[in-house]
Amino acid sequence: MGGPPPVVGIIGPGRAGVGLALALAHADYRVLLHGRRKRSVPKPLTLDVGSAGEPPCWMPEAGVVILAVPDDAIRPLAEMLAGAVTASHVILHLSGVQGQEALGPLVSSGAALGSLHPLQTIADPEQAPVRLRGAWAAVEGMPAAVAAAERLASAVGMRPFRVATKAKAVYHAGAVFASNYFVVVEAVAQRLLRHAGLSDRDAWAALRPLVEGTFANLMAREPAAALTGPVERGDATTIQRHVESLTRDDAQLYRSLGRAALELAQKGGMDRATAARVAEALATDLPPVLPVAPKT
Repeated sequence: MGGPPPVVGIIGPGRAGVGLALALAHADYRVLLHGRRKRSVPKPLTLDVGSAGEPPCWMPEAGVVILAVPDDAIRPLAEMLAGAVTASHVILHLSGVQGQEALGPLVSSGAALGSLHPLQTIADPEQAPVRLRGAWAAVEGMPAAVAAAERLASAVGMRPFRVATKAKAVYHAGAVFASNYFVVVEAVAQRLLRHAGLSDRDAWAALRPLVEGTFANLMAREPAAALTGPVERGDATTIQRHVESLTRDDAQLYRSLGRAALELAQKGGMDRATAARVAEALATDLPPVLPVAPKT
């Protein structure tokens, strides 16, 4: 095919770093992985271990360098790398909430700076090549960095899309609702069934078919069309009994989610009188009716 494989350096052998490294290796990239201490990594990866405070020895070889470290560590790592980064580099980080500003210490180097955030969970890095395929990925930054991030995302089967730097926080908040808080809500449901007399194991076993059915509905249609339950039905009496049965904190969470559900129900065509009864049962103000986005 001609030419050596593209070289990508990744600093940070955690789940995200190793998972992305493995996916890129499967896409015929040469991946250089760096960490501060020895640990095992799946083949064909190898881990270069360097001294703290020193850039990886392979920096001159890597055209793209990815900082796969926690959000709070991005800027300190960028400061440490400043002397080793040149205008020929593309430097990306994997934060969902931060943008190119996190790489501020590298601006004077002339390198292309940006971010690549796979919109997918990576619990098991060895499954990343499969899990990332078909996932979307937010890319942001300077034009050359965005182009490089798009190439990397496409190479592993992801669908890249561009997010403005100032929009990253709200984008990532949406991702947290979709993934992390989905898990939290299921944990709350499990706890409430335990209060109703089930063991933790039985509570989750009882909820799983319901969760799977709900997920199947979401896979077949958008959230507004998949909504069911007492808010969508306008069953104010049931809602009021729910609120009265809950502790103060759980009732507050129920009301907040209920208000969001009411907005969806209104978008789906709920009449104002029914919406007002539901809002009263939730002890919340009637949310404004949001315009329905045209279908494309």
